[in-house]
Amino acid sequence: MKHAAFLCLTLLLLPCVLAAQAPPAALARPREPIAVATEFLDLLAKGDYQAATRGFAEPMKAAAPPEKLAEIWTALQSQFGVFKRRVSARLEKQGPYDIVLAATEFERSTVNLKVALDGDGRIGGFFIDPPAAAPAAEYVPPAYVRKDAFRERDVTVGAGDWAVPGTLTVPVGQGPFPAVVLVHGSGPNDRDETVEASKPFRDLAWGLASRGIAVLRYDKRTRQHGAKLASVASFTVQEETVDDALAAAALLRGTEGIDPRRVYVLGHSLGAMLVPRIGQRDDQIAGFVVMAGAAKPLEDLILEQVTYIAGLDGAVSDQEKKQLEGLRQEVVRVKALEPGATGSVLGAPVSYWLDLKGYHPAEAAKAIARPMLILQGDRDYQVTPDNLEAWKKALAGRANVTFKSYPGLNHLFIEGEGKSGPADYQKPGHVAEAVVADVAGWIGGPAAAKP
Repeated sequence: MKHAAFLCLTLLLLPCVLAAQAPPAALARPREPIAVATEFLDLLAKGDYQAATRGFAEPMKAAAPPEKLAEIWTALQSQFGVFKRRVSARLEKQGPYDIVLAATEFERSTVNLKVALDGDGRIGGFFIDPPAAAPAAEYVPPAYVRKDAFRERDVTVGAGDWAVPGTLTVPVGQGPFPAVVLVHGSGPNDRDETVEASKPFRDLAWGLASRGIAVLRYDKRTRQHGAKLASVASFTVQEETVDDALAAAALLRGTEGIDPRRVYVLGHSLGAMLVPRIGQRDDQIAGFVVMAGAAKPLEDLILEQVTYIAGLDGAVSDQEKKQLEGLRQEVVRVKALEPGATGSVLGAPVSYWLDLKGYHPAEAAKAIARPMLILQGDRDYQVTPDNLEAWKKALAGRANVTFKSYPGLNHLFIEGEGKSGPADYQKPGHVAEAVVADVAGWIGGPAAAKP
């Protein structure tokens, strides 16, 4: 998952509004598009959602009333932190629309907010560009990687409209090799699960392959097909995560040089939380690695994270208090949802939350009899160590379940010092060698020991 929250905000941002009706013929505009767009964003930042809707085209008024705008802005700040300032704005043409791209600085990231204006100068759409991934050229492998010990090739996970590109990393040698699928956290992650300058999934892939274990990683469906997923009315974690994890495991079992009896799944964050769902749907998976697996309801974790970040500097501002109160109200809405409800809450469709209602990952894991390795970083503020305790309690007495925690490691299992916070992710780092060695040793393989 990215920074501080679990949500994929590309699902929020009303791409359907632009197609709701043909734009009216161009009229003389009393104001420039950039002025209209920046005023709209400034009103959002002030929390004046009623005033922010004044410049909307009619379809946008229906799609994003003030209460919906409040939800969107709250979810944005939940993921990227408190709004700081607008950095810049520029104008582009996209068919009949003027698109204003406003670089906007939040506490933990700077993103492009897009405001689309129709031919009459009215706002007809509101979008977001996720933060750009760090260029691959910036990646320097950790010392535990032996690049001569493995080879990589491109693969396709799944088929048809939802296929996603991936990378299969295979050790050099005879085989057949044990193999593991890497399942991402929330957000539109790339196959390396890039966060700022860190690439934890590439660390894991190259580190494990250096120890004789094949690894399959892939771009998340919400990254590859984000716009198309926004039109899926009943979107759930099945479409977001589970289907592709199952397809990846099946692909490995059918790949030459891979031992089909020793295909494992490693889930991180949201991916770890969904390990029981994945395991229930595929009884051929040999075992599971749970890294930073949440044991609490997703909405509660989001509120915990944002509350923690707001208090990091020792004081909670009026703006942060307002944000937290809005978030608490959204969490109440999530918990009150009943079947048949429509719309969206906390940046995701109601279907997403109803699907997770009553889902307790650690309890659900009791039904999975296969081996599990459950790992936790002690400096993780996103999925805190008390979640590990819940897994321990639920799976107590299981001889085939191993638990391990790591002092000094954060949510990405990267070492740091002091109180953990979003600033951790701005520093390049690598998954700790101890984690790679523990996973490799647990799975086993021809070169599982330190190379």
